[in-house]
Amino acid sequence: MTIRSGIGFDVHPLVEGRELILGGVTIPHPRGLSGHTDGDVLTHAIIDALLGAAGQGDIGTHFPSSDEAYKGANSLGLLTKVVSMLAGLGWRLGNLDATIVAQQPGLSPFTKQMSVRVAEVLSLDLSLVNVKATTTD
Repeated sequence: MTIRSGIGFDVHPLVEGRELILGGVTIPHPRGLSGHTDGDVLTHAIIDALLGAAGQGDIGTHFPSSDEAYKGANSLGLLTKVVSMLAGLGWRLGNLDATIVAQQPGLSPFTKQMSVRVAEVLSLDLSLVNVKATTTD
């Protein structure tokens, strides 16, 4: 068995007129993350980590912002496609640990819900998925 690990990272600015979605969870906040899809940087980073670990490029390779088919796309739906693709290549995810870095809003009340949503998409037991949040303070 080959064991690999991947690292994903994504950043989008907060903008007016969008919902703030992280890990498929809508966070009450007056601004949301910009982006061609729903702007869910947590899910985007997870996608990049999975693709990177499997040597399959990155999110932009598979879901380019130049493709209108992905405009406003639900990022958990994109993650579902990646999980399916990687399973077809013989890869299986063992666990996930992810950290969101954000000054605002406070995200700790939502991390458990994010873990639940991501675990469902990854078909992993909740004990194998950990989402946490921190600031740069």
